[in-house]
Amino acid sequence: MKIKDILAQGRPTVSFEVFPPRKDAPFGPVEEAVKRLCAQRPAFMSVTYGAAGGARANTAGIASFVQKCGIPALAHLTCATATRAGIAGETARLRAAGVENILCLRGDPPAGGEAVCGDFIHASDLVRELAGKGFCLGGACYPECHPDCPHLEEDIAHLREKADAGLDFATTQMFFDNNIFYRYISRLRDGGVAIPVIAGIMPVTNGRQIERICRISGTHLPGRFKTIVDRYGDKPGAMLDAGVAYATEQIVDLFANGTNAVHVYTMNRPEVAERIMANLRGILAGG
Repeated sequence: MKIKDILAQGRPTVSFEVFPPRKDAPFGPVEEAVKRLCAQRPAFMSVTYGAAGGARANTAGIASFVQKCGIPALAHLTCATATRAGIAGETARLRAAGVENILCLRGDPPAGGEAVCGDFIHASDLVRELAGKGFCLGGACYPECHPDCPHLEEDIAHLREKADAGLDFATTQMFFDNNIFYRYISRLRDGGVAIPVIAGIMPVTNGRQIERICRISGTHLPGRFKTIVDRYGDKPGAMLDAGVAYATEQIVDLFANGTNAVHVYTMNRPEVAERIMANLRGILAGG
């Protein structure tokens, strides 16, 4: 099923994200995690796309397994350094696996300041390449601005360009203050971006994890959340409880304020997804 059709139903939905095993690593542990995640009946499950030499060769395989578990798969696809022939090969593998949904991403440029050698510069170029070829196309968006973009207005203009090129929906980077998301949606609509936006939520379950998140993305941490991490970050059991509770509270608030689609960055941890979904069971059943 195409994600744009799921979103058009207008009911509260939760989706999950998994990452495939690295190159030559066994599929078994990831498949077991996928089985448990699929048992929670998410609206769809996205499968990330690793850097060259990493997990990307396994994306189609895990996406196919997700589909066999009865859940629509959203396969990530990056285009930095990619050729049109390479993208055609990747999409052919996805089509053969029955995958109808692709998340179009630029991906990380080569390390060390090397020049990008490929047929695509921006994610919008990948969207144009795939538009009209039968896939439902998603993209990423950044409520607190993309780290490489000088200001939010320009970042919104880039998203509008992707939407005009054929993007069907966008999923946000994680955020920990819902007011940032609400303000962002208002600015998107004022800026002419009308596609559905899925709210991305990261349940933080250890202190080191949040340090890395902030270093990479510059995500704002509300004082209340910092206090939680300071108090429980070095206590795994307590931080798991606190992280699940905080993420659940964010999701409930989003649903209550009319945001029907939430994407949970589950990091291949089905126990986190299971606890969140248990907290939301009545809300989702009555939505």
